[in-house]
Amino acid sequence: MLGNNDVATNLAVKDLKIAKRFYEEVLGLKQNGGEGDEVLAFKSGNSTLYVYKSKYAGTNKATSATWQVNDIEKIVVELKTKGVSFEHYDMPGMTLKGDIHVSDGMRVAWFKDPDGNILCLAND
Repeated sequence: MLGNNDVATNLAVKDLKIAKRFYEEVLGLKQNGGEGDEVLAFKSGNSTLYVYKSKYAGTNKATSATWQVNDIEKIVVELKTKGVSFEHYDMPGMTLKGDIHVSDGMRVAWFKDPDGNILCLAND
């Protein structure tokens, strides 16, 4: 039923100005609507990431959004130069090489936005 339709990601944030600066300047997303006091929309590939103002911002303890990327090592370095800190998790079957978790050809790196939403990079 929904398999042929695009899906969007929604992330709760406390302060839209801080979120806008992070998603535009640090992650390099382009705003694509949602001007106002409650929600912003960002274009990411063929998808849309919405950030909306909520008192529940940062309460999710699981990954909120994942980007499939070609060169995870390069992106990790670029984000670190912009002040992003990466999370290190004890994951069964994965080893940590720098800031990247590696397992059977899969490479993954996690980081948080200013509100504590867990974001992820994964190799293609």
